[in-house]
Amino acid sequence: MTSRTPRDSRLRLVSNRPLATARRPAPNRGSRPAPRPPEGTPPPAELARQARSGLAGAVEIAHWAATEHGAPGALSDEAAARAAAALGRSRREVRADWDRARLVGLVEYHAGTSRPGWRLHAWDRDDSAVLRGWVALLDAWSLACPAPETAEPSAVAEVVEAVPQLLSLLQLSAGPVQIPVLLDMLRQRVAELRTERCEVPQGAGEALEPVGGAPATPGATEDDEEVLERLLDWALDALASVGALTVRDSTEDGPGGAAAGRREAVLTALGNWAVWVKLEQICVAAQSPAGNIEQPAADMLRGCAGLTPGPARAEYRAWLAARPVGSAVTELIDAARGDDALLRGLAFEALRVVGAPAEPSVRAAVDESCLRPYALIWLAEHEGADPEEALDALTREEATWLWVDTAAAISDHGESALLVRHLESAVQGTVPALLVEVRGVGHPRTVQVLVALAAAHPDPALAKAVRRAAFQVHTGGV
Repeated sequence: MTSRTPRDSRLRLVSNRPLATARRPAPNRGSRPAPRPPEGTPPPAELARQARSGLAGAVEIAHWAATEHGAPGALSDEAAARAAAALGRSRREVRADWDRARLVGLVEYHAGTSRPGWRLHAWDRDDSAVLRGWVALLDAWSLACPAPETAEPSAVAEVVEAVPQLLSLLQLSAGPVQIPVLLDMLRQRVAELRTERCEVPQGAGEALEPVGGAPATPGATEDDEEVLERLLDWALDALASVGALTVRDSTEDGPGGAAAGRREAVLTALGNWAVWVKLEQICVAAQSPAGNIEQPAADMLRGCAGLTPGPARAEYRAWLAARPVGSAVTELIDAARGDDALLRGLAFEALRVVGAPAEPSVRAAVDESCLRPYALIWLAEHEGADPEEALDALTREEATWLWVDTAAAISDHGESALLVRHLESAVQGTVPALLVEVRGVGHPRTVQVLVALAAAHPDPALAKAVRRAAFQVHTGGV
């Protein structure tokens, strides 16, 4: 969708209007209130407090890295020893906290070294940044707590792909679910995945060996059952370690009136909220014009996120008319520097409405890595380039960085289908080439974007390749 074709409802991904990627046209949503979270969900401030508490160790290691003036992306034994001595923890705890700091975005990886991320600077004052960081950790739970080395990679991939359904069951149950129930759903989901890959017996009762050597789940062997049980235990332990759920002894009596030996899982308040957000696919509802006019730039942009281009431009004009142009431009640029990639794109849409008065500030923004692609496109259009050709102002590396930034916006605010479609907009001709270049541009959200893309893509082979690339970026490998 471009500002010049407001009637075109198809989203254009990484096009001449990068910020529009995560929008969903909803002409009538302005009058529709945002869905309410389940009854009993703590307010955002309390959820953020819980997230800060659970990630206190990751914050400490990120601050330690900041005082080190750049720590290696993957901690060496010597660096881990120094961190452990400084923080009073074991090396194992230090490494776990370091991994989480990188997954959450408290530490960003650039050119072989790590440095404090924007989210670390906003950690104590911005609850929304804290919650987005925690959700990024939840999305990367299998990286935060890797599967046992002895586990078969294909079986691990199946369980990782099945976990969202298990989390949905826990959220919709609004209470604890016994482990055997989760195991039964895991079996069903794995069976569906293998059926989709045609890994099914050809006849009733046949034990056919499918492609890849793994027995099909229909008529599965005892070994299969044991593998699934072990991997379910791993998944639940990993999700518990990031604070999404707890596993406890069941309070419900089993056969014979005995509850001993039976376990159940229940989502934490954070986990329940995060899964609900994903199920509802919430986008911030557009606010009324009067409300937007009175809001700071970031809140105004969030209020416009669900609008189509015409109404959004009207909102921008009204907001700009209510304040001096110089301070308005400064406020929009500050909003673009934040953690939210969607706001970054929306801010430059608003700056297009400002026009020539914004040029000096936009030209200065070219020197800031996170703003450079957006600023170059803005300047190209301002100087007369056709919007369809404005992307030519970017180098291939800058276009790839913008692709990742746009994917981050979609991951945070859009739908899974949009993220899958986003692959089509990459300048690279193949997915392997895209993954190689994405890993090289140093975007701080690369791991989270690849994890989200792997979770969303319906092709198991492609999802596995993307998940492997995410792991390599996370570990600093090749």
